[in-house]
Amino acid sequence: MSDIFQNVLPIFILILTGWLIVRLGYLKPTVGDALGDFVFRVAVPVLLFRTIAEADFKDGSPWPLWVAYFSGVAVTWTIGHLAATLAFGRDARMGVLAGVSSAFANTVFIGLPLVSRIVGEEGIVALSILLSVHLPVMMIAGTVLMERAERRVSGKPGQSPLKLLGGVARNLLRNPLVIGLAFGAAFHLLGQPLDGPVKSVVDQLAAIAAPAALVSIGMALDKYGLVGNLGLATVTSLLKLVVLPGVVFAACHLLGLNDNWTTALVLTSAVPTGVNAWLIANHFNVGHALASSTITLTTALGVASVSVWAYILM
Repeated sequence: MSDIFQNVLPIFILILTGWLIVRLGYLKPTVGDALGDFVFRVAVPVLLFRTIAEADFKDGSPWPLWVAYFSGVAVTWTIGHLAATLAFGRDARMGVLAGVSSAFANTVFIGLPLVSRIVGEEGIVALSILLSVHLPVMMIAGTVLMERAERRVSGKPGQSPLKLLGGVARNLLRNPLVIGLAFGAAFHLLGQPLDGPVKSVVDQLAAIAAPAALVSIGMALDKYGLVGNLGLATVTSLLKLVVLPGVVFAACHLLGLNDNWTTALVLTSAVPTGVNAWLIANHFNVGHALASSTITLTTALGVASVSVWAYILM
């Protein structure tokens, strides 16, 4: 357990470092925003490109991997929604946001560095396969369900399903992560090797992704904090850190995934809630406090919960 904790702790120390840099006024929050943009638009897409371009997909079909992870998402999202609407008496919009906060892991900024450190290259391959569908599935589900909930609560006519999905699709096609994965898949299919100066540059940019992502998410945390809805946020945090990885763990074993892929998926599902919960809250102007408090709580508790899951997996 001590060895595992020492592998997990540096991940969260880098997050804490980013938070302290902004909290103590050493750098302005805008620097963190710029670093986050660099990570999201350059470093991580290059890492995903290299991973897919050079991957050996010897484990076959990605469907068992997708089914294992999204079965956990479905169960956790549903429980989060029901907890908000039935146990806490919130409206349908808050139910959707509780589901998103419970089930939307920070796969890019924390999941990738964690899996890279503990599992290695095969784990990054598994996570890249997940990322190829994770963002589209989660954003489409969150947007469509929130739009329906908005109509139910306000009684106003909403956007047509085709118009709504068209807008989400346009955003996804411009998403740097999707572009990085697509180019990586093209190189892989063409059998085009990466070598020479190009490989050197790609490797160096990819190496920046993990530490820069962790520092940038720490710098962004100063925006959030514990700002309300603490009862419901405690429930969504427990769902995120305990229930989601628990269901994914069980599904991986039922579907017969190998140890490295299982470890990669469970650790990814166990990381703190992603900032996408805040983005959805901000877009629909509802549940900012719940999203903010869940992000902060899961990040604060993540070092312990991720260590426990790593211990179980090892």
